[in-house]
Amino acid sequence: MGMNEQNLYQQKHVSAEVAAAVVKSGDTVFVGEFAQNVEAFDAALAARCSELQDVNLITTTRLKPLACVEADPARESFIWNDWHFSGLGRKYAERGLASYIPFSYHQGPKAVRLYESPDVAVAQVTPMDANGFFNFSTSCSMTPDYLRKAKKAILEVNTTVPRCLGGRDEGIHISEIDMVIEGPNTPLVQLPETQASEADMGIAKHVMQLLEDGATIQLGIGALPNIVGSMIAHSDLKDLGVHTEMLADSYVDMYEAGRITGKNKGIDQGKMVYTFAMGSQKLYDFLDNNPAAAIYPVDYTNDPCVIGRNPKVFAINNAIEVDLFTQVSSESSGTRQISGTGGQLDFILGAFNSEGGKGLICIGSTYKQKDGTMASRIVPTLSPGSIVTCPRSLVHYVVTEFGYAQMKGKSTWQRAEALINIAHPDFRDQLIKDAAAMGIWRRSNKLA
Repeated sequence: MGMNEQNLYQQKHVSAEVAAAVVKSGDTVFVGEFAQNVEAFDAALAARCSELQDVNLITTTRLKPLACVEADPARESFIWNDWHFSGLGRKYAERGLASYIPFSYHQGPKAVRLYESPDVAVAQVTPMDANGFFNFSTSCSMTPDYLRKAKKAILEVNTTVPRCLGGRDEGIHISEIDMVIEGPNTPLVQLPETQASEADMGIAKHVMQLLEDGATIQLGIGALPNIVGSMIAHSDLKDLGVHTEMLADSYVDMYEAGRITGKNKGIDQGKMVYTFAMGSQKLYDFLDNNPAAAIYPVDYTNDPCVIGRNPKVFAINNAIEVDLFTQVSSESSGTRQISGTGGQLDFILGAFNSEGGKGLICIGSTYKQKDGTMASRIVPTLSPGSIVTCPRSLVHYVVTEFGYAQMKGKSTWQRAEALINIAHPDFRDQLIKDAAAMGIWRRSNKLA
């Protein structure tokens, strides 16, 4: 390490309390993304709760409770705004302590550059390397733009996190930041394994029928993408590529099973491209200094034009509700925010841009209501207040455990028919009556 870098480190190295002291009432403070949970700074800022008002805290999903929010149940000192809800964000929102920031994920960095004026940005990073660079580890989606735009850029070092190779913008030099603090070196949060339902297994089988050798895959979050990943690992599919938003454990399994080579990709050949990683220690260990994967900011990974430069993009995403007009809600149940738009829309667009690509909205046909009765996820119209994540004009494929339907080029009644064909059999007759009442059914319609 050069003397210059070493000297800069000594000059900029401060305690968490000194770093947190730069925050003033009314400031906007970015405190990281996904698994990279800023901790020492958060605790030091929380300790100042009584002397601060209206500090806007911004995250892109948070996996650990924020000390600042816990310290201020009246939401007077700290106002948490999140670009994408985790289970934690959802719980806080129900208590009135978290608000969602709507966006299409690939536009996030540009939105920061154009319209955000962060006063302080804090990111959790690896220790500084011999060249004076800190690595953003598993989360580089919007962090680089926040650090560049903020009046004060602060890094919190965690010695336990993996060094994730780029790509682009995967790190920052000591000369570009204002302060460095040492964190408690807590290992990254590990996501628990989610159990796949029978419906998930059925959907995954249909997805496997659609998948082809040489496909470029994107899996969303949850039990279904994990089961698809596991089926791919145990299949005889060849030369798959990866261009995704989230890298999860299932990609490690597919890679180690020899399914992923990336040699047919249109860009970043041989690389598994992603913008953040969340999973178990197996994933974090796999990523450490591994050139098989390349992390990029989200305005690259999720740009529909970039996605579409790869052949046979298969985008596999979940939804909460699909109505007979084929509008998809994947982020709210009525007015209750559950997650966010995230990259679903980006990848549905990108997959359609791709030669031989398929954007799949995967949804279990039913769910259990609070009273134990079964209800259909394919509905006449979305529940009042539900947010449309994917407009009908952009929907490509819908997949349930009863089959799949391609929607492009279909009229309203043809879409209704295709959708009712893959709804749960117990609800089909009622859905036909609903479609007829809404004027999107022809008497000659046939059900499979």
